[in-house]
Amino acid sequence: MRPRVLLLSTVHPPTDPRIVYKIAPALASTYEVYCALPNATASSVLGRQVCMIRLPFYSRLLFRLLLCHPVLLWKCLRLRPQVVHIFVPELIPIAFLFRWLGAEVIYEVQENLYKKFSLKRYNNEPLFQQIFRWFDHQARRHFRCVLTEHAYLDEYRNTRYPSTVIHNYVSLAFIDQFKGTASPAPAQPTFFYSGVISMERSFDTLVAAFARLKNIYPTFRVHLFGPVQFDWKEAYSLPHFESVQPHLTFYGYTDLRIALPYAHGAIAGIALLKPVGDYPDSYTTKLFEYMALGLPVITSDFPLYREVVERTQCGFCISPFDADALADAFKWLVDHPEEASAMGQRGRQAVEKKYNWQSEETALRQLYSTLIPSKSVTDIS
Repeated sequence: MRPRVLLLSTVHPPTDPRIVYKIAPALASTYEVYCALPNATASSVLGRQVCMIRLPFYSRLLFRLLLCHPVLLWKCLRLRPQVVHIFVPELIPIAFLFRWLGAEVIYEVQENLYKKFSLKRYNNEPLFQQIFRWFDHQARRHFRCVLTEHAYLDEYRNTRYPSTVIHNYVSLAFIDQFKGTASPAPAQPTFFYSGVISMERSFDTLVAAFARLKNIYPTFRVHLFGPVQFDWKEAYSLPHFESVQPHLTFYGYTDLRIALPYAHGAIAGIALLKPVGDYPDSYTTKLFEYMALGLPVITSDFPLYREVVERTQCGFCISPFDADALADAFKWLVDHPEEASAMGQRGRQAVEKKYNWQSEETALRQLYSTLIPSKSVTDIS
């Protein structure tokens, strides 16, 4: 029997790129992997030996605690995994139960909630924040911590075990299955956006910039994939939204396998974030996905992002508040297709050399090898 691993989240979608398309496949060749996610199905993992466990989904934390967590325990306790890997802090109490039953626990920190609670539109009540802080510090004392950003080491210094940083770089093997070769069409410029759509992610700036672009290229299109996290009344209150709206297509949260083909022929990939919460300290994963797709990137002028984009000359880093600069970047890319193509090629080369999942997968597997005795892994009949 292969050692058993359980990946747990009550929040992430059943096609979460990091959990389902990177971590689970990376472990499946060595371990017996179970992945419990809301609304998971057997088809969530592409041809991999991963057992998906379906959990109910509730957006409110209280409902998850009362209705989802009991289902999780009923379905997963009997598995008796050797390693439990949790991806949200609300699962820390359940992780302690698995630990009491003999499992090693990995606590993955994907965002700095100490900086980000102010951005939460719900599940941010003071009581929840206090409970999170207490359990988070307990997890530091007893679990192995995986951090998705080096900047999180500043917060997670007092841990019992050395923290492992595993960036959420792009999986080229996955991206290349859905990467197209269509060329941009200047007559109808198309832009690609993937990720959360919110005012904190500069939707207001995007609308203002596209209103300016419309004066020059009245047939442009924008494909937006991701959950909308603002009230539509807020959008309609923006000065140019109704003028720009016919050019915007909102698809909601979409499996990356379905969204990526829409990047074919796009002028650029957009990932513009305002300097709030932990955004300036955290890479946006979409940056590397766009680079892997060979798209020029337009992103924020954070030092962390500039170090990637300006050094590799694969796009533009601009102020997330400057609609004029954003519109100028759009126009330049449309008007200079050869230079834009060269930007995309340089971004792709940078991903191939550095910003890819292969090195991160090695670090992940090394961490797991320290938790499960080598004899348990090698003695597989």
